[in-house]
Amino acid sequence: MRWMLLSIAIFSEICGSTCMKLSDGFSNLYASVLTFVFYGVSFSIFIFALKHFDLSFVYALWAGIGILLVSVIGMTYFKEPVSIMKIISILIIVIGVIMLNFSENLSNT
Repeated sequence: MRWMLLSIAIFSEICGSTCMKLSDGFSNLYASVLTFVFYGVSFSIFIFALKHFDLSFVYALWAGIGILLVSVIGMTYFKEPVSIMKIISILIIVIGVIMLNFSENLSNT
């Protein structure tokens, strides 16, 4: 259940970030409203997920996965520039999140 809560929080944050881009500086009302809705859902569900995880672990996971997926959306859907440095930087974030996950698993044994 805790992973489901975290997944919903991450998915909502990704949707909120995407809608923020689509809002075009609040000129698109529909996307602007959805930005607030998705971020509201994300933070609300994240609070419940925090009951089951350490803050340092879950926030890094939430942010890291969010960065990874929002970057992929930006590069594919919004045609943002892709560079080797950007790819390497994202991979370093992913490696850090994986290492945090291992540290969480090691501390629980």
